[in-house]
Amino acid sequence: MSSESKSSLMKALIGVGIIVVLFTSVFLLKAPEKKAAPAELQAVLWPEPRQLMPFELPEAGGKVFNLSRLADKWTLLFFGYTNCPDVCPMALSVMKAVYDDLAEYPQIQAKTQVVFVSVDPERDSPEHVAEYVTYFDEHFIGVTGSAAAIDGLAKQMSAGYIKEKPEEDGSYQVSHTGSIYLIGPKQRVHGAFSPPHRPEVITEQYLEILKLRN
Repeated sequence: MSSESKSSLMKALIGVGIIVVLFTSVFLLKAPEKKAAPAELQAVLWPEPRQLMPFELPEAGGKVFNLSRLADKWTLLFFGYTNCPDVCPMALSVMKAVYDDLAEYPQIQAKTQVVFVSVDPERDSPEHVAEYVTYFDEHFIGVTGSAAAIDGLAKQMSAGYIKEKPEEDGSYQVSHTGSIYLIGPKQRVHGAFSPPHRPEVITEQYLEILKLRN
C-alpha cells in the first residue's frame, strides 16, 4: 500500500472515531438520569418497581377486582383478615389516617385508593370483607378470593401468610405480612411500608415518593 493510500485510510479511521465519540457524547448527555431514592425512602422503595401480572379477586355485588382496577391510581394495599385481633385493625386505622391527611391535597387523594385483601376466604366472603373495610372508610375496597388466586397475588408482591393450627373450638388465626404495599398507576409495585406504622411518617414518605416516581 502506498504512503498516500495509508494516509487516506488513517484519515478515514480518525474521522469515523470522531463521529463515534460525538455520537456517544450526545447520547450520554441526553440520557435521563435515574433519580436515586433519598436515604429516608430507601427502606420503603424497592430498587426497581415490579410489574404485576393479571389476577382476579371477587368483590361484593359480583364485581371483580383485577389488574385494570390498579391503573391510573396509586394504591395502598394490605393483606389481612377480618378476624385479625390487632394487626389488621391497626393497619386499616393507619391507612384511614393517611387517607384523611391527603384531604389537604385533593388531587392526590382522588388518585389514591386503599385495598384490603383477605387471606382467609374460609371465613371472609367478598360481602363480609367489603362491609368490614367500610367501618374504617367508605372509600376503602375489600376483596378476597380462592386460595390459589390470593397466593398468586401475594407471591407477586413478596407477601406471605399461613393458617395457624386451629384451637379446640375450631377458631384459628392467620399469620401474615404486616407491610402496606404501594402500587403505582402503571400497575407496578414500588415498595412497602413496614411496621410499626406511623400515619404522619407514611404520609410524608408517600408525598415524597410521588415527586420521585411520578
